[in-house]
Amino acid sequence: MTSSTTASQAELKAAKVPLGWRDQCSAKEKMYLPWECENERHAYEKCQYEDYMRRMKELSKRKLEAAE
Repeated sequence: MTSSTTASQAELKAAKVPLGWRDQCSAKEKMYLPWECENERHAYEKCQYEDYMRRMKELSKRKLEAAE
């Protein structure tokens, strides 16, 4: 469910918003104060880190298989 301050992925794509800026943290009622979105930012960065670690494990696994 989206709120009135959340844009859909189609709207973001139509507005040509870069992927790095699509963090769903543009609450107008908070006056764009970055510390108001701290929890969302932490969750987003954790998700990025976990995805990076998953990809690196997969890469090292493929390298080991190729070496054998």
